[in-house]
Amino acid sequence: MSKPVYRRILLKVSGEGLMGDADYGIDPAVSRRLAREIGEVRELGVEVALVVGGGNIFRGAGLAAAGMDRVTADHMGMLATVMNALALQDALEHAGVFTRVMSAIKINQVCEDYIRRRAVRHLEKKRVVIFAAGTGNPFFTTDSAASLRAVEVDADIMIKATKVDGVYSADPAHDAGASRYRRLTYDQVLDQRLSVMDATAIVLCRDQGLPIQVFDMTRPGALMDLVLGADVGTIVERG
Repeated sequence: MSKPVYRRILLKVSGEGLMGDADYGIDPAVSRRLAREIGEVRELGVEVALVVGGGNIFRGAGLAAAGMDRVTADHMGMLATVMNALALQDALEHAGVFTRVMSAIKINQVCEDYIRRRAVRHLEKKRVVIFAAGTGNPFFTTDSAASLRAVEVDADIMIKATKVDGVYSADPAHDAGASRYRRLTYDQVLDQRLSVMDATAIVLCRDQGLPIQVFDMTRPGALMDLVLGADVGTIVERG
C-alpha cells in the first residue's frame, strides 16, 4: 500500500453528515462506516483529529432565526456537538480505535476539557481526538472551530467531509452544467462566495497557510484515497 502524504489531519464532519437518509439524529450505519474508515487511516500511522457539528440535532443559527436568544441557541448547538462526539467515540471504540472527546465547555462527567497540549499528546499517542462544543463561544460556527483546532494542533490539512465530491461552480443537484473545481485559492473562495466554509474559517486558514480539502464522505474509501494523495474533491490553498 502507498504511504500517506499527511502526518496529522483534522477531519470536519457535519452533523447532517451523520444523519444518512434520515431527517434527524444519527444513522448508526453511517457512524460505523466512518469509524471503520478512520480506523483504516489510523493504521497507516496518520494522526487523526475530528471536529463534529450538531446540525442533525440543533442548529443555533436556525433556532435564533425562529426567535430564540442567539447565545442560548448557540449553547444548545454546542451541547448537540457533544452528543454527536460521544456517538462517534462509541463507534470508533467499537472499531477498536482508542478515542478521546475533548469539549470546549466544561462537562467533565462525560468528556475531557479541551487543553491544547493534552490534545497534542493524545494524538502523539495515536489516539483519535474528537473536539466538541465548537470554540466554546456563541456566534462561531463549527467550521471556525475546525480551522482553529487544526491550527492549534499543527495539522497538515483540514479535511471537510460533505455529501458532494468537492466544490462546484453551481449546485450540481440543480445545474447539470456545474463543474467541479479541482483547486481553488482562499481568495477565490472568498471573492466568489463559494460554499466551502464560512468566511472566518477561510480567513484563518489563509492567514496560517492551512490547506483545506473538501470531499464526499458518502463514497466508501474516499478518505483513504485522499490521505494517500489521490485527486479527490477540491483543495483550497495559497495561489
